[in-house]
Amino acid sequence: MTESNFQYDVLYLGSGHGAFNGAIPLAQKGFKLGIIEAGKIGGTCPNRGCNAKISLDIPVKIKDAVDAMQGRGLEGTTKINWKANVQHEKDVIASLPNAIETNLKSVGIDIIHGYGKLTDAHTIEVDGHKYTADKIVIATGAHYNKLDIPGIDLAHDGTEFLELEDQPKRMTVIGGGYIAMEFATVAATSGTEVTILLHHDKALRRFYQPFVEELLNDLTAKGVKIIKNVTPQSIEKNADGYVVKTDQGEIASDWILDATGRIPNVDGIGLDKVGVEYDNRKGIKVNDHLQTSVDSIYASGDVLDKKVGKLTPTAIFEGLYLTKLFSGVTSDAIDYPAVPSAVFTSPRIAEIGVTPDEAKANPDKYDIKEVNLADDWFRFALRQNEGHTITIFDKKGYLVGMTEISSEADTAVGSILPFIELKVSPEKMDDFITLFPTIESETKHHL
Repeated sequence: MTESNFQYDVLYLGSGHGAFNGAIPLAQKGFKLGIIEAGKIGGTCPNRGCNAKISLDIPVKIKDAVDAMQGRGLEGTTKINWKANVQHEKDVIASLPNAIETNLKSVGIDIIHGYGKLTDAHTIEVDGHKYTADKIVIATGAHYNKLDIPGIDLAHDGTEFLELEDQPKRMTVIGGGYIAMEFATVAATSGTEVTILLHHDKALRRFYQPFVEELLNDLTAKGVKIIKNVTPQSIEKNADGYVVKTDQGEIASDWILDATGRIPNVDGIGLDKVGVEYDNRKGIKVNDHLQTSVDSIYASGDVLDKKVGKLTPTAIFEGLYLTKLFSGVTSDAIDYPAVPSAVFTSPRIAEIGVTPDEAKANPDKYDIKEVNLADDWFRFALRQNEGHTITIFDKKGYLVGMTEISSEADTAVGSILPFIELKVSPEKMDDFITLFPTIESETKHHL
């Protein structure tokens, strides 16, 4: 479709979900596209994030289910083989980069391997070669933060955890976000002695705190030691492994995970040179069309400074929005739907839409319904009936939010997405027939 002097209609810097999910349908519309990638095709999620994480978690979830049914139809619990689990995870993700690259090439997208830097509003340089495009999309993602204390090089990040073939006897986790809680769950369920260091008195601060406290209590019951309001000061190696020195004492460890967050990849890609505005911690600033301060340059995915969650589904949504924008399907501003999020611990916490805290702060706007899942017969049959569901309705009875803690919270929240996004009336909800018996049918019953 290119009729100018540019080599490409659109050039993507980065190959993650913020790029390839939108690039494929755009290429199918006849646009000439290129994707520049310095690492593995597919970015974080397929190679060292979501796909790998959930692969490690599947045996954890199965073990929890088997343990719950002991004496209730099953005899003989099971044990996670750490080395085999990590190998299983590697097997699952090994083919993904080539599969994604094959799909991209099949629709005529050029893959340019190497580290790209912007040199002007229409040009990216890779290993001395310059590539030009009418429009550029920055989709460089994010990387792990590194705590600024002496000895931090002795610690490891989430990518290294996913590749850890030898199970540590003692593991210290610094941080209280998704990665900290999820990887602590995997390690503790596998038999590792886990200590979690929280800088404040809360973990998972974006989630409903009473549910988070339930999760922390469950981790404690599994043998995890949780230390709140603690400040790591240094890490040292000794004859027995490592020691994390804090303002509350010393923690002996064999392996240390620095899970103190992720930072957008904005350094070293030429943003200053071409005048793209950004914040080192929050990311690239864009308008409501995902356009940066340079008209020809856009951004999507985790590199964005945005209010919605930095999640794979929002990156995909942004990439597909840009496809519609560039192809003339829409000229409207991006309009995010209700975005679900979940932490894949045991139990899980998942949420979408209006939160319990927001609803409680606005009783004139919302009604709240809470269900104790101990009363759910299907969960009881699964012996997974610990947990709670909170649903939020507006004053007309429309479902506008849900938060749940349970072993099936992700499935439950996912099942009510259409009711919220399509603004299904209370009367119309009764017209939906679900499969029975399933988590979905019980979730709908509780609305």
